[in-house]
Amino acid sequence: MDRRQCEAAESKEHILDLNRIVADLKNEKGRLERAIAALEESASPRVAAKKLSVTAQQPAASNGKKRGAMTPEGRRRLSLAMKKRWAERKKKGS
Repeated sequence: MDRRQCEAAESKEHILDLNRIVADLKNEKGRLERAIAALEESASPRVAAKKLSVTAQQPAASNGKKRGAMTPEGRRRLSLAMKKRWAERKKKGS
């Protein structure tokens, strides 16, 4: 590579790097704006009281998503781990 090609390659890398940095900063800005909005919303006594009364009336999984559901494989592993734990405790107590 001659000098011009090196400079062009470095310039292109620099631009790509700047584009990535700008994209990362925009993502961070969005995350920070959401966090600030959530904090401001929770700081308002009327909004906080209203949210508490609304959430008390609705079930936890009202948005259609299941939370904390355990797969059959996970349930089996937990069962085996608990059986092993209780067997060790029973052996230790005897």
